[in-house]
Amino acid sequence: MSDVAERAGVSKMTVSRVLAGRNVSQATRERVQKVIDELGYVADAAAGALSSGRSEFVAVLVPSLSSSNFSDTVRGLNAALSPHGLQLLLGDTDYRLDQEELLVRSMLRHQPRCVALTGGRHTDATRMLLQRAGIPVVEMWDLPSDPIDTVVGFSNSAAARAMVRHLHERGYRRIGFIAGASERDRRGHDRMRGYVAEMKALGLGDPRVIRLGDSPITMSHGGPAIGALLDAWPDTEAVMCVSDMSAFGAIMECHRRGLSVPGDLAIAGFGNFEVSWCCQPSITTVSVDAYGIGQRAGETLLAALAEREAGAEARADAPRRKAVKIDFTVIARDSA
Repeated sequence: MSDVAERAGVSKMTVSRVLAGRNVSQATRERVQKVIDELGYVADAAAGALSSGRSEFVAVLVPSLSSSNFSDTVRGLNAALSPHGLQLLLGDTDYRLDQEELLVRSMLRHQPRCVALTGGRHTDATRMLLQRAGIPVVEMWDLPSDPIDTVVGFSNSAAARAMVRHLHERGYRRIGFIAGASERDRRGHDRMRGYVAEMKALGLGDPRVIRLGDSPITMSHGGPAIGALLDAWPDTEAVMCVSDMSAFGAIMECHRRGLSVPGDLAIAGFGNFEVSWCCQPSITTVSVDAYGIGQRAGETLLAALAEREAGAEARADAPRRKAVKIDFTVIARDSA
């Protein structure tokens, strides 16, 4: 900054004002900016955050960067936030609450403007850290009963119940469910819980659940899981899978066994991944607007920031407790 000021013939304070977009004459701004460009000077964002108490970052935590749904959510967030000069500081929790806590601790040291994280279940320490941070927080992809701040999501349990009802309406009665074995994926657990609840509500007998595979669930889990389910309940007529990925693996295993889908066994998934409409047969699934979740979460954070900057809230750490519900849709395709 001293080099820029010396060459431009201004004070360091003037350089700082140009970098911050504050009021200086147009001629001075152009002269300083020309020197900045010539020198390739990049301002120290950490120092700027320390002096202003603000950064340009939004901390974003997702369970898996390999999931196209969570990648779409990140794209939606970026589309909403980047036009306002906010950049994403991204972390992958690997479905682990302890990893989420570690990332939250680390990211808060960078003084993010706000935080977006996936799900509504966290360690006590994570909740305390975010509540004490005094910045807007949004939880995505879920509708927790006790949110930290604001929520943008849907009920995974209700979505699974809707799929069971769809299969029931298609005439299927002996319906199974393929889930992951890990307790880390709470959204998957909620889908299983919704399946069990709707089976009971419809009087369809005992649940037929196979839990196999660690999170994230992949195509490779579906084959062994459908084999285990058919070994346990060979008269099963339809199967709902916790993800389109496992549904694809299940369909491929049916092909290997010479079973017709949906003639011998109907199979449904969850997520409306690209594989669901590329598969043969195409997969009946639950569609959720993953990009829209990110976009609405970004808009919610921007609104909260605007309110705080306008002094609309009496206390910066006052919980907002607002929920934006995202619609889901059962998409009927060829597999069920």
